Amino acid sequence: MNASAVKDRFYMQMALDLALKGTGYTSPNPLVGAVVVKDQKVVGRGYHERYGEAHAEVNALRQAGAQARGATLYVTLEPCNHTGRTPPCTATILAAGIRRVVVAMRDPNPGVKGGGSTYLRRSGIDVVEGVAEEAARRQNPFFLKHIQTGMPFVILKCAATLDGRIATRTGDAQWVSGDRSRQFVHELRHAVDAILVGVDTVKIDNPSLTTRRPDGSGSDPTRIILDTRLSIPVNARVLTQTSTAETIVVTSPDVSAAKRQPLIDNGARIMDCPCREDRIDLTALMKRLGAESIASVLIEGGSRVSGSALRSGIVDKLYFFYAPKLLGGDDGVPICRGPGPERMQDCLNIADMTVHRFGRDVMLEGNFSPPTGRH
Repeated sequence: MNASAVKDRFYMQMALDLALKGTGYTSPNPLVGAVVVKDQKVVGRGYHERYGEAHAEVNALRQAGAQARGATLYVTLEPCNHTGRTPPCTATILAAGIRRVVVAMRDPNPGVKGGGSTYLRRSGIDVVEGVAEEAARRQNPFFLKHIQTGMPFVILKCAATLDGRIATRTGDAQWVSGDRSRQFVHELRHAVDAILVGVDTVKIDNPSLTTRRPDGSGSDPTRIILDTRLSIPVNARVLTQTSTAETIVVTSPDVSAAKRQPLIDNGARIMDCPCREDRIDLTALMKRLGAESIASVLIEGGSRVSGSALRSGIVDKLYFFYAPKLLGGDDGVPICRGPGPERMQDCLNIADMTVHRFGRDVMLEGNFSPPTGRH
């Protein structure tokens, strides 16, 4: 790698680090960072801070001001050349007098892919693409999956004992994992658009399903409750707590209006979804959520929901926490319930498995292949 390429990667990494500051606020837009460099000095930094607000390039160029003329712009995603909620970034780049643009990855949107780079080149700007592309793609799995398939990126999370139980026979699950593991889960909740559980989890645990970071910051995900017969208690926390996020109760189209109205009165939204074998069709639900611009979903249980999600093929990523505990019996609640394969060769295979430590807990992280889903 020559000196110029090393320099490009250095500044692009800076832009990638900036992009992460938008985590939890930009969806369904991607995380994007930008850096303006002139005479080997950073004169402008910016990132996409919130959906509907200025893009990363615009924020970086505003900070650079007049120093942007003749400078190089590093940006983690190809600049847009179309008008959406904001004007095209290509026009702002040209007006600023940028001489060279270095891009990590092209916009994966089939309708606009390559348009921004082509426009800039035709306007006389030197454009380099593909610098730290893999890192940029790894940073935006939610956006990539949603823009390419119309479906949300789905994460399945569970916390279990070493013998594979997520709760005791009485349903007690507080707490399987330790504080540091739960803190990581709250970071996940902040990052995703929605969190999904079955109604049995609501009845047994009465969870809040909100984001609780140590400093009090963060955004709550949309709460999605699978409830085929609308048996959720009207005083459940997910229906009565104060939160800026919506609660959606997903049910069968056959459920009566009399069952719906008390939940609607409590502020919930009722979403009808087709059922299979008396359970919500999760593939149909993901299509519906994707159409509503929900680009990522975190499934937190329970065991029947986890089993259904894996069998339906909607899961893209796993986070499995294992605590140094044993129930020592066969009557606890397993990670998954429902029929599995008859042969070991028919197991679901996980790619890119990595191991993390959170205090005394071990977390296994893995992706299904391909990473954008199998739908």
